[in-house]
Amino acid sequence: MARRISPPSGKKRLANSAAPKREAHVPSREEILQFIKENPDLAGKRDIAKAFNLKGDARIALKDILRDLAGDGLVEKRAKRLAVPGSLPSVAVLDITGREGDGGLIAKPAEWDANHQERPPVVFIRASRNQKGPTPGVGDRVLARLFHGADPTGPAYTARIIKRIEHRKDAVLGVLRKLDNGEWRLEPVERRQVELAIDPTQLNNAKANDLVEVEVSKVSRYGLALGRITQVVGSVASEKALSMIAIHEHEIPHVFPDSVIAEAEKAKPATMAHREDWRHVPLVTIDPADAKDHDDAVYAEPDPDEKNPGGFIATVAIADVAAYVTPDSQLDREALKRGNSVYFPDRVVPMLPERISNDLCSLKELVDRPALAVRMVFNAEGRKISHTFHRIMMRSHARLAYPQAQAAIDGTTDEKTAPILDTILKPLWAAYAALKRGRDAREPLELDLPEKKILLTPEGKVDKVVIPPRLDAHKLIEEFMIQANVAAAETLERKKQPLIFRIHDAPSLAKQETLREFLRTLDISLARGAELRPNQFNHILKRVEGSEQQDLVNQVVLRSQSQAEYNPENIGHFGLNLHRYAHFTSPIRRYADLIVHRALISALGLGPDGITPKEEAALPEIAALISTSERRAMAAERDTVDRLIAHYLADKVGASFDGRVQGVTKAGLFVSLATYGADGFIPISTLGDDYYLYDETNHVLSGERSGKGFRLGDIVEVRLVEALPVAGALRFEMLTEPHPVPSGVRSHHKAKRFIRGNQKRPSSVSRGGRRGRG
Repeated sequence: MARRISPPSGKKRLANSAAPKREAHVPSREEILQFIKENPDLAGKRDIAKAFNLKGDARIALKDILRDLAGDGLVEKRAKRLAVPGSLPSVAVLDITGREGDGGLIAKPAEWDANHQERPPVVFIRASRNQKGPTPGVGDRVLARLFHGADPTGPAYTARIIKRIEHRKDAVLGVLRKLDNGEWRLEPVERRQVELAIDPTQLNNAKANDLVEVEVSKVSRYGLALGRITQVVGSVASEKALSMIAIHEHEIPHVFPDSVIAEAEKAKPATMAHREDWRHVPLVTIDPADAKDHDDAVYAEPDPDEKNPGGFIATVAIADVAAYVTPDSQLDREALKRGNSVYFPDRVVPMLPERISNDLCSLKELVDRPALAVRMVFNAEGRKISHTFHRIMMRSHARLAYPQAQAAIDGTTDEKTAPILDTILKPLWAAYAALKRGRDAREPLELDLPEKKILLTPEGKVDKVVIPPRLDAHKLIEEFMIQANVAAAETLERKKQPLIFRIHDAPSLAKQETLREFLRTLDISLARGAELRPNQFNHILKRVEGSEQQDLVNQVVLRSQSQAEYNPENIGHFGLNLHRYAHFTSPIRRYADLIVHRALISALGLGPDGITPKEEAALPEIAALISTSERRAMAAERDTVDRLIAHYLADKVGASFDGRVQGVTKAGLFVSLATYGADGFIPISTLGDDYYLYDETNHVLSGERSGKGFRLGDIVEVRLVEALPVAGALRFEMLTEPHPVPSGVRSHHKAKRFIRGNQKRPSSVSRGGRRGRG
């Protein structure tokens, strides 16, 4: 057991306060682990060396110990610090789940990666005398600062609430049904929730097939619980209601308060104060054809400097949202609450009201608009030589769609692109050719995972699912935006201006080892010891390109990656292979970008509406909030796609489809339909009469007797057995016969045994759900 390192006598030290210096000695593994646990904010290599007063050879010895601890899986790199696997950050979003014996609140993290532990740690909430606003209670979501428990026999964490984010209503969302006998029932949206009886005197004007919120009013030991309708969301007769289910289920704010709308309506167009006049610069917007707002514009020209032969000047102008959404205003508080816009196939839940996002801040064609612009100089090989930021007034010279701009470059112009082909479009593509050379030399992670898009009819029904073509026009805008984001991060870091970075950590050691074991079954090696770089993954992806394993390896490599997030501390972006990266290019739809704009305005003296000291102090909390909002949006968008496809396929039960195994779990297989991209579940109990082994490392279910089974990436044929539109759930039956599992896989797996066929299944076997991946 690790020995506790006590603070100096007479001084009580909080876990996140400055650590005292100790008498110089090389600490033991136990001492280092204890220090990391007690000092999550002071757990970098330099911090540990300083705390133990290590110099010279002692620092080399410390480095060796830390490498061994990482190799044993006892510590992991998290940002610039070391952490114990499964530990929580110093600031986190928590859900209050109940009370402990003495009445104190207990919570769990709102987000939890269960790679290290099956259950998230319990957090005890400290009482606070200075709590502002309503007192948090069970069901609330809060932002809190966390501390490791000082008593080994006590809770692992305690927390002090910074602010309450939202109150979770004790309500069940579902569809109201009327039975033949006249009774009313609620069919819950969530499959884990049970059916409720509805009090006929508490219908609240709801009708059959309405989507409603119900509060449980009476629980009976026998029979169904009784509920009353508290809110009618709308009818589920149309697919347009399915996105509203996700909005309510994930508690996404979707109605702007009157005070926010009023503030937006009072906003007046920005003036030329603190701005350069760039209205003569022929900037153009290139967006999806159905885009409602335009927050970025681009322009490029050859560099006239003789010292930069073949070089280019690339300009990116971004809507100046900071001119309208000022710190601590009603608009600002609502934008932070939302964190980002949420995009569904049938609607958008915007971060800002339409008056701001679609009008005053949208870079409309031939209309004066305020912007923050970056002028970047690149050499012929795409390496950035210099850049400068400017606060400007601009006028978009053309509004173009991606296919339209691409068609012009490919030789098919129209009345809008013909006049600007030689003067604007060709220089843009020439500059992109240089930037692409720089990107290729940088070697970011290149996963081949095409995204499907659902197209709806005017009535909101699913028309078809397509894979939009990946045009050079898309890649051009993407690379211009990446370079602008890099320039913003570099400028702010050079100015020592606090900001929120977009960070992406390298894969954890545990995920690296899992990937290494999987690749070994394909006779592919992955280097051990040295820090991985994106190009090592690219070499693996290139090796399987065009083979049967291509999709499988792409999926497994994707699953090995860490999740990108927002953080005021910079560790770089692993996937893009960049040392500095911050989101700057979409302030209309992302709060992180608005913070970066304000930081640039302050750092460069571009006007009075920059970042405030209060905001700077709150950056860790803001980063935690918007990272959680991003996850919430992704989950809601994914759930809506599932529901739309389930609704579309509801009358096709019994039909067979081609699909691919997208997830392997101990409960069964998730299969994605080739045509629609939606996932359905095949319970393990329906796969056939055999004892099935689940190999988590190699993503395989295989029969113990037959040696045959199914693996992640397998092409299969399935029959649709059940479609539940409200739950977004599809259940399939496997039609493809199991195939022999490669011997390399079977010899490696550390599997669990599941009794199948006519024999009784163990009670410990989970039955899975509609959600999840292998």
